[in-house]
Amino acid sequence: MSSPFQGGGEWLKCQFHAHTTNSDGEATPEGLAEHYGRAGYDVLAITDHWHVTQHPTERILVIGSSELSARVDETLEADILALGVLTLPEVKDYFPTIGDAAGWIVENGGVAFLAHPYWSGLESEQYLSAPALSGIEVYNGGSQQTNGNASSVEFWDAVLHRDATCLGIACDDCHYPGYDSRLAWTMVRAPERTQAAVLEALRSGSFYASSGPVVHDMAITDAGVEVRCSPARAVTLRSGPWDGGRANADPRLMHWRATVTEEDGDGLITACTLRFPELWKWGRVEIQAADGTTAWTNPMPLPLDTSGGPESNL
Repeated sequence: MSSPFQGGGEWLKCQFHAHTTNSDGEATPEGLAEHYGRAGYDVLAITDHWHVTQHPTERILVIGSSELSARVDETLEADILALGVLTLPEVKDYFPTIGDAAGWIVENGGVAFLAHPYWSGLESEQYLSAPALSGIEVYNGGSQQTNGNASSVEFWDAVLHRDATCLGIACDDCHYPGYDSRLAWTMVRAPERTQAAVLEALRSGSFYASSGPVVHDMAITDAGVEVRCSPARAVTLRSGPWDGGRANADPRLMHWRATVTEEDGDGLITACTLRFPELWKWGRVEIQAADGTTAWTNPMPLPLDTSGGPESNL
């Protein structure tokens, strides 16, 4: 897994889940591409249900993609983003399993992400049964608009607790541009703005997800995980049910295994150091802005020697 914060390349603002009139969206492919291009996005994957939509444009890079479905049991189904596929499978309506769908996507040159797993009522076992998946949609703006179920962070951590590889993207799942669009995005760092470079960045983890905040830099040093970001009211290192740490801008709240190193004029955090978790081998960072929007970095391996007992927590 590569870090987007080291090395070269350019940052690309990407939308990886959106629909047009080719399935159940309100905008035409041309209209959707124009909408996201004007909003400052660099990349758009049009993921119409069981339809590959390609729409070349100079304003924004459009990646041919689709949203496929798989059976889970008699009552549940799962949706899988097939990013970068240019053909459709012979299967009609549903793959037998998530694993079958993800495997087909990868075999046909695409990258597979499980869409809105919490909203779909899925469990971590369903993800673990599909090793071809690269990750999940950790935030789905459309789900937030409809019933407040945008976040799949608990699902994400449940998978990570099982020592599985799982990356996280944030998306709109746009159907009605202007209403359920520009809510979330994925910041990809790639050597160039091409489909091949973006897909490879998704495979390698060279990106972070956001519904607002910007992650300027993140590095592992002898002191811990050092983060530089847009003004935040909280920066959290998640790593296990009770492990991890947090820096809080509110002076009424304590820092837990964290040190704030820079603040802005309003007392919001712009840089901090989070000490390594005590037990777990991985960690991921969440940055929460004053307006409640969040950015999520991908899980990173941490040094095995994370000594420091409760007496050094504060």
